[in-house]
Amino acid sequence: MQLIKSPSHLILTPKEELENQLLRMEKAGRTCYQSEKGEVTKETAEKFIARLIKLGHESVIEHSQMTVKFFDCSRGFTHEMVRHRLASFSQESTRYVDYAKDAKGEAEVNLNKFQIKFVAPPHTNNEEPILLEDGRKFSFAEMLTECEKFYRALRIAGWLPEDARQILPTAVKADIVVSANFREWRHIFKMRLTLAAHWEIRGILGNLLDEVQQVLPAVFGDFAEAGQDKNGLRYFKQVKAE
Repeated sequence: MQLIKSPSHLILTPKEELENQLLRMEKAGRTCYQSEKGEVTKETAEKFIARLIKLGHESVIEHSQMTVKFFDCSRGFTHEMVRHRLASFSQESTRYVDYAKDAKGEAEVNLNKFQIKFVAPPHTNNEEPILLEDGRKFSFAEMLTECEKFYRALRIAGWLPEDARQILPTAVKADIVVSANFREWRHIFKMRLTLAAHWEIRGILGNLLDEVQQVLPAVFGDFAEAGQDKNGLRYFKQVKAE
């Protein structure tokens, strides 16, 4: 059993492509007002889009797309992400991924020796003994180790991966690729970066926000860090432009 405490992400859409979409959005937006004049540049597009967002005319920024891959997240994280309906998803399958296979991707299955990856809360003591009602004590890490043992036992007993997966918790590691337009990404940030959001999705998307604000400040610059929760994890708020 292997515990993961540092999920990560990678923006698959090239930076140049992200920036070029600003020009397309300005051209689309000016069609609404028949205000097409002069050359459209990155600078004019940034000003135009920032003004549209300030006015609440965000349909224009739907003429865009960004694809992000999230690594080493929990199944709980992916369950929350796929609820955002105006997006496309390609998710690691617990049905077709055989956790008994070698981590290097080798075809051979070793049912006696393999490790399943799980995502642990970074703000908890995963080694602290927790008292069960029958008097036994298990730490969070030990509980996950037991889940791995149960999965291994089912596989050794002849269960297929698609059946044995039923024993795995939402803490099991999963990767997912998400594509959405900029307006939907803004909606995702609004929903998942507040203090009320789950710590895992808030932390992962907070790191993504840091990156996209550097590349596309006109689109995502109105989100700001608002503080930290009791565990020292950041949360954000949307700041209205003056």
